Amino acid sequence: MYSFGRNCLKYGSCVRRDCLDNLFFANSFWQQFHESPIEQKSRRINTPHHTDPFFQIASNKISGLSARICFASHFSTKPPSRSFRRRVRNRLLKSLKPTLDQAQFQSALSQLPPRFTPEELCNIITFQEDPLVCLELFNWASQQPRFRHNVSTYHITIQKLGAARMYQEMDDVVNQVLAVPLNGSEALYNTIIYYFTEARKLTRAVNIFNHMKSGRNFNCKPSIRTYNLLFAALLSRGSNSYINYVYMDTTRCLFKQMVNDGIEPDIFTLNSMIKGYVLSLHVNDALRIFHQMGVVYDCQPNSFTYDYLIHGLCVQGRTKNAIELCTEMKTKGFTPSSKSYNSLVNALALGGEVEEALKYLWEMTEKQRSADFITYRTVLDEICRQGRVKEAMRLLQEWQERALVDEHAYKKLLYVLQDDYGNSISRIDPVVDVMWH
Repeated sequence: MYSFGRNCLKYGSCVRRDCLDNLFFANSFWQQFHESPIEQKSRRINTPHHTDPFFQIASNKISGLSARICFASHFSTKPPSRSFRRRVRNRLLKSLKPTLDQAQFQSALSQLPPRFTPEELCNIITFQEDPLVCLELFNWASQQPRFRHNVSTYHITIQKLGAARMYQEMDDVVNQVLAVPLNGSEALYNTIIYYFTEARKLTRAVNIFNHMKSGRNFNCKPSIRTYNLLFAALLSRGSNSYINYVYMDTTRCLFKQMVNDGIEPDIFTLNSMIKGYVLSLHVNDALRIFHQMGVVYDCQPNSFTYDYLIHGLCVQGRTKNAIELCTEMKTKGFTPSSKSYNSLVNALALGGEVEEALKYLWEMTEKQRSADFITYRTVLDEICRQGRVKEAMRLLQEWQERALVDEHAYKKLLYVLQDDYGNSISRIDPVVDVMWH
């Protein structure tokens, strides 16, 4: 006699439901896997309908990928692991992989002369829209006697594959480029680095960068464009300040290496450094780069420079410095972005400077800069916390009349005020209270 333990009555129904569901999944999937379509149809017609509700629930769940996942883990109450889902997804992508259009390939092949040059092959590949046809042309040409690919054929093929996100096929072509000594150009390697960073293969991009530095071909040495590609990739790792803090050390070393190699940074490079320092909460280092721009690097700041710094200063609550930079920015003819205005208004409101926050809020509307929902809510919350609930309601009504907030945002802000300051609103404005109820 089986012994189920003293908790069998407590969990008996759950065990029965899970076991029946999983066994039915496994049995039905295994039968469908081995039976032919005719046998499956015959079984569906001749099999009587189950009256057990648990079997009915299980039969409704059988479909495609769900049956496959449940069959693989039919006795487990845990969800499928991340690696298992990734393997299933990869198998599905491989099964949906497009096939080569033979007619289009033969048509492109007929346009090549008997003894074609790399430039002629490059022209044919350039006008092809199907990346599989481009890859097949490249591989076919590699097998032809007395033909050798040059920089142009490698470049156009890598561009076509990278734009189509066929990164594995692109990696195979890149390996052919690296296998040939003294082959390549700066533009070719920059394209390779760009698409590897787009594919989030940062290690592979750094390896290509190191190959450029250590190579004997002086035409392939890294330039300012190469460094800027790596800076952009390092800064696009996410909005998490800890992640940016970790990658900022690599960015700092890369910048130092660029300066030591005698490459003069441009405005994009310096803005990347400032943005990286701001995102990693090193605002003082960002200000140091800012003050060195016109003295050390002979490069004047632009609107993006001021926007990054204003946002970083506001995050740390240094509103006085942010206002000074905003004033300097406007004297140079630049208009702060919506992000800068929103950061400044939020920081001022949270610091209790409501009047100053409203001043910049009205200024940003005059400059055709849009405030977000968080900015409006922060200003209203601070006004209400100061006991000026009636003024907050009047301000919200004015925003709606000026079409600064739409109907949805207006109702949402009104609901927030009602939840937080409902009693005060009822005492001040009975009409709003009646409308609410």
